[in-house]
Amino acid sequence: MLEDLKRMLGLSGQEDEELDKKLNWILDTTKARLKVLLGGIDPENDLDYIVTEVSIVRYNRIGSEGTQSHTVEGESTSFLSSDFDPYMDDIQAYKDMKNIDISKGGIRWA
Repeated sequence: MLEDLKRMLGLSGQEDEELDKKLNWILDTTKARLKVLLGGIDPENDLDYIVTEVSIVRYNRIGSEGTQSHTVEGESTSFLSSDFDPYMDDIQAYKDMKNIDISKGGIRWA
């Protein structure tokens, strides 16, 4: 997943141990947050695209953590309240497919 993230960020082919540590930390924390959204279930490879895309957003926002909007010389940038908002329908579909019901505290048996 690290190589996919570096490719999407235009950093592929670069050997930089500190950058790799930072990117792996971003990937790990994104996976951990997704796990919480799944009710404690480890995300499977099916959801790697969400981890990668949210990690890109988080990498690009380094230095702007906590900012909701920013305007400079007429250019305005706004951030979503949660980086996962665009993927909540996908996450819900995944939970439905896997019979995960967070409100009940676990897995639903049909």
